[in-house]
Formats: sequence, structure tokens, C-alpha cells
Amino acid sequence: MSSNSSSEKYLPYAADAEVSLTAEELLVLQRQYEREFPRVRIQTKFNYAWGLIKSSTKREQQLGVRLMQEIYQEHAERQRECMYYLAIGHYKLGEYASARVFVEQLLALEPENAQAKCLRKLIDDRVSHEGLIGLALSGGALALVGIAAAAFFRRSK
Repeated sequence: MSSNSSSEKYLPYAADAEVSLTAEELLVLQRQYEREFPRVRIQTKFNYAWGLIKSSTKREQQLGVRLMQEIYQEHAERQRECMYYLAIGHYKLGEYASARVFVEQLLALEPENAQAKCLRKLIDDRVSHEGLIGLALSGGALALVGIAAAAFFRRSK
């Protein structure tokens, strides 16, 4: 862990985002949020959003990103930590361009942030991997089109 930011120790490493809360833990956060609604405290909303982002279901992840985005837009004092969690949320949703925007914003503020560097590497690796898969699939599809065209031309002769 880098020592340039005292708040950095409160951010989990990106790998921690892969571990979901138990249903009971998430329910505790949800109930707290609902008890306070419509005047939800910022920390309650933040905790619930993070719990949702950690979820293994897309619907819950999307809600978590939406809630975290609201905090990011409405509370300037929380934007820095929201950047990291929004990057993780978008990463988990497969929205790598958005994830990259938030992680780069954070790294512009904290160039030595180890968690953000780790997350940027995860994003880059996933984009590279999926890009290679996409190339392989499009290359395979192109090959199939070529084979079909060759077979068609052979038959037409």
C-alpha cells in the first residue's frame, strides 16, 4: 500500500470487488437505507451502493452504480472515493470505457494510488483479452464467409 494518501488505506484492492456480500449483509444495508428513506444519510447511501456494486447480479450492480453516481454528482467531498467505486462498478458491468474514465480521474489526483493502478491493470487486461477474443471471433467469421463464398463460386462454375 502506498503511503502518499492516508485515505488510500480505506479503499479495498480491486480484487476485493469480486467478493460479494452475503445476502444477509446486503439486507442489513438495504434495510438501513429504507429506514432512512427519503432522507438517507450520505454514509448509509454510500454503504448500500458499495454493497450493491459488490453483488454478483447485474441488476444490483447497476443500482449500486446509479446510487454511487448520485453521490459523486451531489457531494463534492466524496467524489474522490466515488471515482474508485464507480470504476469498479463499471468494470464489473463490462463497461470498460467508463471504468477507465473514473480510474484515470483518480490517478490524475493520486498518481501513486496502488488500488487504482491495480484496477487500471485489470481493466486493461480485460479489454486486451476481450479484444483478442473479438478479433478471433471476427477472424473466424471472416474465414467462414470466405469458405462459404469459395463453395458458392465452385458450385456456380
